[in-house]
Amino acid sequence: MTDPDPSTAPDHAVVIGAGLGGLAAAMRLGARGYRVTVVDRLDSPGGRASAIRLGGHRFDLGPTIVTVPQVFRALWAACGRDFDHEVDLRALNPFYEIRWPDGSRFRAEGDTQAMLAEVTRLSPDDGEGFLKLLTEAETRYDFGFETLGRKPMNRLWDLIKVLPTFARLRADRSIYTHVARRVRDPRLRMALSFHPLFIGGDPTRVTSIYALVGHLEKAFGVHYAMGGVEAIARAMVRVIEDQGGALRFGAEADEILIDRGRTHGVRLTGGEEIPACLVVSNADAGHTYSRLLRHHPKRRWSNRRLRRARWSMGLFVWYFGTKDSAGHWPDVGHHTILNGPRYRGLLRDMFRKGRLADDMSLYLHRPSVTDPGVAPAGGDTFYVLSPVPHLGWRDPVNWHMEAEPYRARIAETLEASLLPGLSEKLTENLTFTPETFRDRYLSPFGSGFSLEPRILQSAWFRPHNVSEECAGLYLVGAGTHPGAGLPGVISAAEVLDQLVPDPQCPRAAPVLRAAE
Repeated sequence: MTDPDPSTAPDHAVVIGAGLGGLAAAMRLGARGYRVTVVDRLDSPGGRASAIRLGGHRFDLGPTIVTVPQVFRALWAACGRDFDHEVDLRALNPFYEIRWPDGSRFRAEGDTQAMLAEVTRLSPDDGEGFLKLLTEAETRYDFGFETLGRKPMNRLWDLIKVLPTFARLRADRSIYTHVARRVRDPRLRMALSFHPLFIGGDPTRVTSIYALVGHLEKAFGVHYAMGGVEAIARAMVRVIEDQGGALRFGAEADEILIDRGRTHGVRLTGGEEIPACLVVSNADAGHTYSRLLRHHPKRRWSNRRLRRARWSMGLFVWYFGTKDSAGHWPDVGHHTILNGPRYRGLLRDMFRKGRLADDMSLYLHRPSVTDPGVAPAGGDTFYVLSPVPHLGWRDPVNWHMEAEPYRARIAETLEASLLPGLSEKLTENLTFTPETFRDRYLSPFGSGFSLEPRILQSAWFRPHNVSEECAGLYLVGAGTHPGAGLPGVISAAEVLDQLVPDPQCPRAAPVLRAAE
């Protein structure tokens, strides 16, 4: 006797997208008793956190670090599992090193006295201001992450009741302005304010609430998952399958099906329809509303509103392998940030002018210093990321023409400043441009992190986790509340768990009032 088709069950849920947000949502739903099917157009789990293998190298395509590991531990605990038993996290020290063209360096780590020593070594008069920033970061963490980030923000009252705290913490100031009020050295202003770039935001425009990252790193550390973040995705798949859920790869959602104001399933690009009592979209919120709901009139996130939204920058990522490099570049660690000659000027070119600048700042990931299995014996595996404009500008960058010249400039910069002799040791070579993000991940305008996390595109102003367009539709992932980054997308599933009804959905109360 064969098992019944779970997609016909009254407690069946479909999750669109097997990125970490979608997998976390599926785990939460499975723990609640739902029968879950996850569909994804790619051939492996993880979405942007998947990996590609070339010539014996494993290239982690997206996120490279794990912060706030307790959100993963809470997710696993909700499923009756032990995260640390299934995923091997390694704490990194230092977290990363920042370098400037003048040869100066800054090592970030969790110990307060060590960080204070780094600050005063660069600028003796900025120690007191740095300590004030740490205190302010903890306050902003308690409010921005614990109060806002792990709770629903889909009702207007959710926003109104926190407005006094927004005002008290001067959320109207940018993180750069906030930092600049405490330290004078321009290098420290960069080192203590750049973190919103990791979630797609312009530090000169993003709210000072994101100063919380300073506390987040100090309190919880920066970690690497052995096997890459892909290893976390595969561990999540095992939990879902053990719960009785199913994953279908190479299956692209084409439309969310709606009848009389309630979703009843998903249609795939091949025409197959999968019935469901509720749908969770981990696709980009812009793609969800503009494509998957294209035949449904939108009251809030219309195509016009999406076009007017501010999107995060694009990403140019060069993945490369080296041979005979073991023991070379001994002062280049797991994470290095290599600054160009400008900070605010480069941000203006990228976020306000949409212009590909001649200079660049780079983030270099060298996982082989922690996880030798990512490269063949004697070699190294790298990826280097350069923030660039997204594709939504009037005259976007033509990456078919610019990709190789830009990659060559990155290689020259690395060889001159960080990895001497690189050109002689190169083996594998792969590049992703904003066009790759658009085509591979269906990211609007090829943006790296969906909507930019400005104050008027955060919390209640961001696409809600429960859609106001139809009952039974929920959103998780970088484009919805609380936002991008691993802690954000995992927390979105925690918020989802507070919003979905219990199984046996036909008896569930409608959720259309969520837009109030």
